[in-house]
Amino acid sequence: MNQLEGKIAIVTGGAAGFGEGITRVYVREGARVVIADLDGAKGQALAAELGERALFVRCDVSSRPDIDALVAACVAGFGVPDIVVNNAGTTHNNQPMLNVDEATFDRMFAVNVKSIFHMAHAVVPLMRKQKKGVILNVGSTAGIRPRPGLTWYNGSKGAVNLLSKSMAVELGPDGIRVNAICPVMGETALLEKFMGVPDTPENRVRFLATIPLGRLCRPSDVANAALYLASDAAEFISGVEFPVDGARTV
Repeated sequence: MNQLEGKIAIVTGGAAGFGEGITRVYVREGARVVIADLDGAKGQALAAELGERALFVRCDVSSRPDIDALVAACVAGFGVPDIVVNNAGTTHNNQPMLNVDEATFDRMFAVNVKSIFHMAHAVVPLMRKQKKGVILNVGSTAGIRPRPGLTWYNGSKGAVNLLSKSMAVELGPDGIRVNAICPVMGETALLEKFMGVPDTPENRVRFLATIPLGRLCRPSDVANAALYLASDAAEFISGVEFPVDGARTV
């Protein structure tokens, strides 16, 4: 039997990178998935490829009206979500902390942190009525063992990691599990921003040297973690920072 048979999920940033990996695995495992993303072309193409169990909704996760419309579309199209994956995120270029401008800082915290505030207001009341639910927030190893040059990003992911644990404690009595997935630097479109230099084999070497298993995180790694944490196999797992990092944070 598929691990998510009959489940309904929302995945933000679900059309590319880690989010696309999660979306594909969830559909494969029997879930119906609402793909939320700013990239309409990629989102519509992915939903069309995955078929009737996928629905695309264009969404800016920093906007409360967009989040409300996303959740309403999920309820209308599939039903109340059982699983919400707050995956959408952004960063600033790797650089000295005082070189990051205020607009970049504000946008990053709006996407990485405030989006969880908006999503909680939209989905927690629905999950409370059902006395069940799973919320997965994609944090980062940056919020556990920060790298230099990414100070403000590190802070945003530290907030995500801690928010997840606090939400787990508060929402546990409602049957809602909350966990943070914490990937190490990954093979996604944000890689060059994290590195602060062009993505070449030579430039990757010094970053790979900090990961004991010797490679970057892949979308499949995060997707498999998200599958386990959303499944009934993890019914007693809540409030954890789940590193997907090849031992980077040890």
